[in-house]
Amino acid sequence: MKKLILVVGARPNFMKIAPVMHQLKDDKEIQPVLVHTGQHYDTQMSGRFFEELGIPAPDINLEVGSASHAVQTAKIMIGFEQVCLDEKPDFVMVVGDVNSTLACTLVAAKLNIKTIHYEAGLRSNDRTMPEEINRLVTDAVSDYFFTTSADADENLMREGVDPKKIFMVGNLMIDTLEANLRKAQNSPQSFPLLNKTDKIDINDFSENGYGVMTFHRPSNVDEKESLELLVDIWCRISKSIPLIFPIHPRTLGNIRKFGLMDKLNTSNVFLIEPLGYLEFIHLVSNARFALTDSGGIQEETTHLNIPCLTVRPNTERPVTIWEGSNKLIKTEEIVPEVSEILRGNGKTGQNPKFWDGHTAERIIEIIKNL
Repeated sequence: MKKLILVVGARPNFMKIAPVMHQLKDDKEIQPVLVHTGQHYDTQMSGRFFEELGIPAPDINLEVGSASHAVQTAKIMIGFEQVCLDEKPDFVMVVGDVNSTLACTLVAAKLNIKTIHYEAGLRSNDRTMPEEINRLVTDAVSDYFFTTSADADENLMREGVDPKKIFMVGNLMIDTLEANLRKAQNSPQSFPLLNKTDKIDINDFSENGYGVMTFHRPSNVDEKESLELLVDIWCRISKSIPLIFPIHPRTLGNIRKFGLMDKLNTSNVFLIEPLGYLEFIHLVSNARFALTDSGGIQEETTHLNIPCLTVRPNTERPVTIWEGSNKLIKTEEIVPEVSEILRGNGKTGQNPKFWDGHTAERIIEIIKNL
């Protein structure tokens, strides 16, 4: 029997690892060992997702907690090295592009343990993003590469990876979405407003609908000038359609730091706490559009065929633009693009190849034959 360590660390990892864990339940050929680095460690960012997605409790939790990139990466490496020495796995599988992905791949590679990177080959070509550094380094030392789209295969081959080690398997995020969409539609439809006793009910917006937002990229929210411009734009849009914003802690902190909360409080921008997976999918799947600078929501909206406006100069998921309902836009384009959506001219698309809910099955079959 092959022993496979599966690494999770941050919230996006949980949705990707859940279908693999479900497929491996009672498997006779692969023994999974689930390691949680603790990169995201509070209940809202971690424990709740395990419960909602039916992921078993981690076999090992390194509990590294929050820190700078360097300190957090170092803590994960120190803890994970001992895990590998104790468990002696045949393979280590990492997912995505967070610090845990990079740290655990480096440890396994130096111990001559075969490494598998799911979501390999994604490139934004923007090295100011910490995630891009993590992607590049992880792929530089991995042994096997599981990709979500053809452009990722091309990126890897251009970087010198042997095509025989590249496997386009599809998108695990879509496995999780497909498995939970019905359950998500039965999740709560009302959400407490941030720091208030009042709630909003999305049914109250049924006549004209609502937009959903997620913003947390440093380039958008860490400088007063850029964040103030965005807040002004959100307030303008909210005069035409309500905006629901499950707000990232850093974004919220900067809004308060720069004195921008009063503007939002007098608008139709509704700030709510970060949501669990089921609540968030419910919110997105019933929205008129998504306005974001995040990664995963570009994939989810593509599968749901909901217009997505991504306020970034680049994306590591260009297939969501070429084939899906995603569109890269500049800050000054937000208002006219939303206006087009409200006129019924939002972008639509189709599902990329293998985004069909069966990615985990393909992954397990490949690992059994490695």
